[in-house]
Amino acid sequence: MQILIELLPFLMFAAAFIALLRGFPVAFTLAGVALAFALIGYGLNLFDPIHLRAFPQRIYGNMMEMDRSILVAVPLFVFMGVMLEKSKVAEELLEAMGALFGSLRGGLGISVVVVGALLAASTGIVGATVVTMGLLSLPTMLKRGYDPGLASGSIAAAGTLGQIIPPSIVLVLLGDQISNAYQEAQRNQGIFSPDIVTVGDLFAGALIPGLFLVAAYVGYQIFVAITQPAKAPAAPAAAGVSLFRIMHALVPPLALIIAVLGSILGGLATPTEAAAIGAVGATFLAGFRNAGAETNPGTGRWLAGLGAFGLLALIGLTLVFDLRIGRDDISAADQTGMFLAYGLVLLVILGTLTALWRLKKTGVLDDVMRATAQISSMVFVILIGAALFSLIFKELGGDATVQAALEAVPGGKWGALAIVMLVMFLLGFFLDFIEITFVVVPIVAPILLMMGIDPVWLGVLMALNLQTSFLTPPFGFALFYLRGVAPPQVTTGAIYRGALPFVGIQVAVIILVALLPWLATGLPELIYD
Repeated sequence: MQILIELLPFLMFAAAFIALLRGFPVAFTLAGVALAFALIGYGLNLFDPIHLRAFPQRIYGNMMEMDRSILVAVPLFVFMGVMLEKSKVAEELLEAMGALFGSLRGGLGISVVVVGALLAASTGIVGATVVTMGLLSLPTMLKRGYDPGLASGSIAAAGTLGQIIPPSIVLVLLGDQISNAYQEAQRNQGIFSPDIVTVGDLFAGALIPGLFLVAAYVGYQIFVAITQPAKAPAAPAAAGVSLFRIMHALVPPLALIIAVLGSILGGLATPTEAAAIGAVGATFLAGFRNAGAETNPGTGRWLAGLGAFGLLALIGLTLVFDLRIGRDDISAADQTGMFLAYGLVLLVILGTLTALWRLKKTGVLDDVMRATAQISSMVFVILIGAALFSLIFKELGGDATVQAALEAVPGGKWGALAIVMLVMFLLGFFLDFIEITFVVVPIVAPILLMMGIDPVWLGVLMALNLQTSFLTPPFGFALFYLRGVAPPQVTTGAIYRGALPFVGIQVAVIILVALLPWLATGLPELIYD
């Protein structure tokens, strides 16, 4: 009986894992298994049902926790990503980059990596990026004589950049969980005025490793083009390549990325506010490019464009003037800036309404709203189920057991970190990042943080680890996404073979960040300290 009592938390985890592998819905599996083991614990006199009264507080947070409004950023970033997907941004970017680099050996592969990085920073949705690029670029690369393995591996690897390059939904959810775990770890250590870690810290910490990955992917494409030119041949020079075409494809998404990330890293906006900027900006971009809404689309199209200009100008205005209106003493210059801001706000509202009207007429808005509601509701229902699972797991003594196990691992905090990373990597073969973030991170992160591990460094390592897991054969989610849209002549073996070099690059970057923590912590310290 004593053995059963000690193993009960692990049996709970095993039961949830088996149920998930059998295909049961994630949220209901987590909640159902939790309630079943709560009853078992009650029968063994190990669980007091009064603890369930704390469940609503875990959902909505309390005075000791960070404001959970950060999770509002999730549907906003989802809306931004789906809107950009529907507005054909990826298609235009791939065409422009392919025309620019395609005449070089390895140029199409470089184009895929660059576009993948831009889409990652624009959408943050791995599945959508891999599927979109697989449909658009894989047939073209095969037609131009690219090796199927190199082509498919490049697309899958570029698609997973959405895991690590901010603004990423993974980083938003992971940042929220790391922040809660950090405060819990400090309270357990007797620190009742805890420091906080924000999603902005994690965005800043992930930026350099993410850009380093992009550079490594491009370097690999160049290496293959030089050493094995038959695998990455040059495409015939495309006609009609102009600077205007390239700028038309490149500047709008870049401006949106700079507006969103710049407002966070510059301290002008919280991640939630920046997500709102991204959602409005993506609406402008989609409304401007969706020219099929009217017989004569000129007026509405340019109103949407003026709205986007007004949004960027409004962000720039905050850098010049103090626009806070609740002050007693407002200078004449700031008053002038406020009047300009009022006019720009009206322009943004007019542009937003125009863009939404155009998108509604073409049916794009309905598709975007439906997809956003489905993805966001899935995330939050899983969050509720995972919160119940975590609560009962801890009340059954699971956290104490895990802490004892990690403290017993040879090597101290390094050994414990290695074990946690290995477990998360293996779980990434079978579970989505949402389940891992909401179930595993709250259990192990407080223990690691109490060992003295930097929270930003830990969050970046976890994000890189999940990204690598999603790319690793034979169970990587990105490979499944690509297999679903790849032409029949691209075999599963070719996809796996093409992904392996990029997995090696991922592992090398993880080791580099582990050995040089300042790659993850340097930029947040420079910006925020």
